[in-house]
Amino acid sequence: MQSYEKLLLENKAWAAEKKEREPEFFVRLSAEQKPEFLWIGCSDSRVPADIIVNAEPGLIFAHRNIANQVIATDFNSLSVIQYAVQVLKVRHIIVCGHYNCGGVRAALDRPRADLSMLNKWLTHVKDIYRLHRHEIDALASIEAKADRLVELNVIEQVRHLSHNSIVQTAWRDNGRPTLHGWVYGFDDGVLKQLITLPPGGDIDILYQQVDA
Repeated sequence: MQSYEKLLLENKAWAAEKKEREPEFFVRLSAEQKPEFLWIGCSDSRVPADIIVNAEPGLIFAHRNIANQVIATDFNSLSVIQYAVQVLKVRHIIVCGHYNCGGVRAALDRPRADLSMLNKWLTHVKDIYRLHRHEIDALASIEAKADRLVELNVIEQVRHLSHNSIVQTAWRDNGRPTLHGWVYGFDDGVLKQLITLPPGGDIDILYQQVDA
């Protein structure tokens, strides 16, 4: 059996079990989605949002990319944020990174010539490293350096969200969403909270939207 065929069989088994336990589950799920959370996570296959928080389908609207970035010129993530905030009206946005992140670790090194697209993407993480280089370089091991950059990256991405006009408008008009920065540990499977920004949270005046 091919690996992809196993996925299809597992899907059938899951759907049958779910329907047996909750006969109306798929009817209810197909009617509409009302997620409470937008999850911006890393593409790493070991950090599936629904599974690590034991969530049912329909609770989390998710976007994933390498090193859980929120970049002002990335129309993919911006479209997700706009839809989640303005249409789905999520109450919370979570940026979730994870320790031992390959993308973050790569940002500590010089760019590889054979990974030109990845180099461009990781430039944003390198900028965070440059801004905190004194603190990070003072750490003894490469593991410690990478893990601290993981944390700083999550915090910075939450700050990026707070600078976003979509988020600031929703804060002003609707008093939502609350922004969260979490990091996941492979060694124990536990999420650690790094930062929380409530609606109207502290934003540098340079990034505060001016009403027309």
